[in-house]
Amino acid sequence: MSYLQRVKQTRLAKAGRISPLIRAGLIAGVVIAGLIFPLVALAGVGAKEGADALQSMPEELTVVPSAQTTYVYANDGKTLLTMFYEEHRKPTKIEDMSPYITQAIVASEDTRFYEHNGVDAKGVARAFVANQQAGGVSQGASTLTMQYVRMALRDGAKTPKEALEATEQTTARKLREMRLAIELEKRVSKQEILQRYLNSAYFGHRAYGIFAAAEVFFSKTPKKLTLTEAALLAGLVKAPSAYDPATSNQREATERRNYVIDQMVKMGSITATQARAAQKSKIKLKLTTPPNGCPSVPKKHNDWGFFCDYLRNWWMEQPAFGSNAQERLENLRRGGYKIVTTIDPDIQASAMEHILDKEKKKSVYAHGEVVIEPGTGRIKAMAVNRRYSLDQSHNGEHSDGRRRDAVRGNYPNTVNPLLGGGDMAGYQAGSTFKIFTMLAALDEGMPLNTSFYAPQRFVSKYITAPGPATCGIHWCPKNSTASMTGNQTMWSGFGKSVNTYFVQLEQKVGSEKAVKMAERLGLKWRTEVDQTLAGPAHADGWGAFTLGVSDATPLEMANVFATLAAEGNYCEPIPVRVINTRDGGSLEYKGKKVAGPRCHQELRKEVALAATDAARCVTGYGSAKGNCGTWETSPMVHAILNRPVAGKSGTTDSNRSAWFCGFTPQLAAAAFVADPDNPENTVGTSRGTISKFTVAQTLKDALKGQPKMKFTPPSAEIAYGD
Repeated sequence: MSYLQRVKQTRLAKAGRISPLIRAGLIAGVVIAGLIFPLVALAGVGAKEGADALQSMPEELTVVPSAQTTYVYANDGKTLLTMFYEEHRKPTKIEDMSPYITQAIVASEDTRFYEHNGVDAKGVARAFVANQQAGGVSQGASTLTMQYVRMALRDGAKTPKEALEATEQTTARKLREMRLAIELEKRVSKQEILQRYLNSAYFGHRAYGIFAAAEVFFSKTPKKLTLTEAALLAGLVKAPSAYDPATSNQREATERRNYVIDQMVKMGSITATQARAAQKSKIKLKLTTPPNGCPSVPKKHNDWGFFCDYLRNWWMEQPAFGSNAQERLENLRRGGYKIVTTIDPDIQASAMEHILDKEKKKSVYAHGEVVIEPGTGRIKAMAVNRRYSLDQSHNGEHSDGRRRDAVRGNYPNTVNPLLGGGDMAGYQAGSTFKIFTMLAALDEGMPLNTSFYAPQRFVSKYITAPGPATCGIHWCPKNSTASMTGNQTMWSGFGKSVNTYFVQLEQKVGSEKAVKMAERLGLKWRTEVDQTLAGPAHADGWGAFTLGVSDATPLEMANVFATLAAEGNYCEPIPVRVINTRDGGSLEYKGKKVAGPRCHQELRKEVALAATDAARCVTGYGSAKGNCGTWETSPMVHAILNRPVAGKSGTTDSNRSAWFCGFTPQLAAAAFVADPDNPENTVGTSRGTISKFTVAQTLKDALKGQPKMKFTPPSAEIAYGD
């Protein structure tokens, strides 16, 4: 249809002789066709060619949601831990914006916004004349709607080529914007377009959208923007860097702001009196740098960084967030999620207090603790005597003399995952590993009263290389004190941590089954040595496994004992309680909530109850069924808690690390002390008990005011083999 034919039909449409829908389309078509001539003339192409190109363009704008900021909260859903973003943006409804900002943006960018249908014919003609006179592009003709279309096309680009096509200075791009702008205004109200624009525009300083701009420049919400603040922000959109008020020279920003205010007067949005007062005022900023990522957690709660780091690593492993780690990280930084985590600020603070009471941040020794909720796997605290920071320039000397000249130590500042969840192997966990041998034996039907005579030194069946713990070709472990010699059961052997009893128990059940039990309860082998020894070719000869020569993380060990507390119900450690999508819905994957507990009955209930009864002997609480003997390794734990508690202590050869894992029916915790930079560096006997006190004191604080829940006693059959 020719241009004259369109004009004729449009006159009929205006006379009411054509349906309203056809009428709107014809009017829009005439406007577009009429605008082709100045545009194509400027571009040097024929009118017919331009018209054909326009008609072939898509009519409907496909809007891809813009990148939005992900907010991460503590378990109360209110305490902000940090945020993740590529473009700091939080969508805001227009009713939650100050009227000044909507007025200012229209005055600044498109004074005829409420008069045109997406394309301003007068503006196009004016720009055409100006550009013809200038011999180039000196003036644009983009309406607010067209600008929004350009933003939407840019944000929806799937390739660099598409992104370039959305922003390059070409007639084809301008024609496409015009076509889409007119079609968009048929489907969407002016207020909706204005809202979308203000949520998409870039204001500088990594602030995308009006919410971020109000926060970054004035530390307030868009609802509270004043006239002068709104005019300043509206003026930034044209050239955020050139008019940036945070630079030392604010002259350009002031002139631009005052221009916007003048435009608001011309539009009748404000009075001349208001304008004069506003233009006299100086720019007053209250700059905010929104946190981004784990290094940006609040300074006074810097210890949250290690939990945040675990959350980030966990996220990158979840298939619900993408097909690979990079895609998942991008989703975290662009997805606009609200993540309510599991960390309890009070329990975290208590753990940090007790940790720092015993080992300061500037110590080469890391003293840390993880607290987990049985039955859910929710991580309540991840605390360590370090600062989560990338800046290690002032760190202490490396504790390994061979590396001292090359690198600094990882204290007090580090981002290493000292508590679990990353690629660190962990630390040798000593006699805490006896729990796996005992569980394997119970699982195979051996009762708690299984008895062996435990000598001071035992010649095992396991073959090992010559060394101080060998008798010819055999491995010959010994007990730490002569008082352990004699007949022992699982109750007394576990309570006193009798090495020679547990090696015999391991021989009877098979070390490969103890290794398998550890794997069933979540342990992963991260060193080449551990992977080799845990493999099928060597596991049945790994006698030293029961004494904890393998590495484990505090997170893993806390969850092992949380499984006992939950009576055999294994729950995957999880750092999230709620994950809401940008539209407010709960995120699901394959029909299940991503943030929900992931649990299954890994141990038979009677096995877990029996192991718990033996673990009660360790803490001084005493078992329900058996004889713990005349002493135990960790009596201070029950003395401090004064409630039902079980657990296991563990130290390695030469005291290279010292652990304690403790649990009540409500909470489980694991604490350690070791040198993560140099595993050969011994912690000394003075640090041998600090993990016991840390766990006991943290659990006492965390459970204050809660009922003293009791453990369920095991059956007589699994206790005595009846």
